[in-house]
Amino acid sequence: MNKHVRLAATLLFVVFIILAAAITRFYINVPEKSTSTVGQTDIVKKLESDTDGNWMFYDGKGRYGIVDSEDRIIVSPEWYDIQFPRNGKCIAAKGSGFNAVYGCIDYEGNIIVPFIYKKIERQELRDNNYFIAESLTDGSFVLYDENFLPCFRKTWDKCEVQGDELIFTDSYGSYTYTATNYGLLFTRAAVEGEMMDQPYSLNISSKVLLSKLDVPMIESMISNTEKYIEYAFSGEDELLSEITAGSRSDFEKLFPDDHRLISKKLRGITELHIYSIRSQNEQPCFQAAFSADIEFEYPDENGTAKTAGGIYKAAVDFTGSSENNLRAVSAGFEENAPVIPKPEKKPEEAKAAPAN
Repeated sequence: MNKHVRLAATLLFVVFIILAAAITRFYINVPEKSTSTVGQTDIVKKLESDTDGNWMFYDGKGRYGIVDSEDRIIVSPEWYDIQFPRNGKCIAAKGSGFNAVYGCIDYEGNIIVPFIYKKIERQELRDNNYFIAESLTDGSFVLYDENFLPCFRKTWDKCEVQGDELIFTDSYGSYTYTATNYGLLFTRAAVEGEMMDQPYSLNISSKVLLSKLDVPMIESMISNTEKYIEYAFSGEDELLSEITAGSRSDFEKLFPDDHRLISKKLRGITELHIYSIRSQNEQPCFQAAFSADIEFEYPDENGTAKTAGGIYKAAVDFTGSSENNLRAVSAGFEENAPVIPKPEKKPEEAKAAPAN
């Protein structure tokens, strides 16, 4: 072995000794319970814990993660905020400040609720957890249960908590649900709108009726009732096609056989109610009933246009047990002809009439 080979071997041996010493020093300085498997993460401060002994921690760099009871990292510190809902999942936020978006993840990093919310707040009502999530884009609200499943198949314009009640608002009106030990109970519906520029209101507080209905069913009935009234006055087939795909003969126009009328006008809608009616099959049946204040114009015996009016009752019947199978089956007014005042007697006729 020449001197160059011996020199190279000596240098390799020295390098090996230095590396071995460095590795030994590293393992001596690492704590017995390492908090990271890739690189080194500092657990600067432990914060809140859940019922399983997992801890939220702060890494000193403005981020939060979760460690288990043995200080092993199970959720890496990459989140702007973390909250424990106490159900094996956590609310987390990406971004920072006003740009933060909230969602929900489990302890394996799976996204349970998408990161699209401005905030997610926990509400404990009657020992049940609910989560109110406000959308960052349009300000709409979604209600989640304790398993982060949506409680409704729709979003809301507003969501308020008053005691044990949750009050939801959308473009139709407001709906109240009362929290019980067994979940949410639909207790009140208050709807307002316009039919042919005439305001109307609908209030439902019957627990028996509300147990058979949900918000989409109520709003579908109201929408179809609005379309029926327009159809009854105008006779436009396009409106009827939006109400039903079935027999059109079961949907009557307003005073269809009275050809004396020059015009018809809706002056108001009152006494709008929804009822549960007797079913002729296995499907539940409902009726939207209302009173219409109608003004009409007609010619008198001399051909002069006269105006009269009155209150006429009408109803739209529905069948179905959910939004998916609810359909209007018939509609009409109780009276199929207007009440036209009798012609006034001329003065000479009145004088000639025998006294009673």
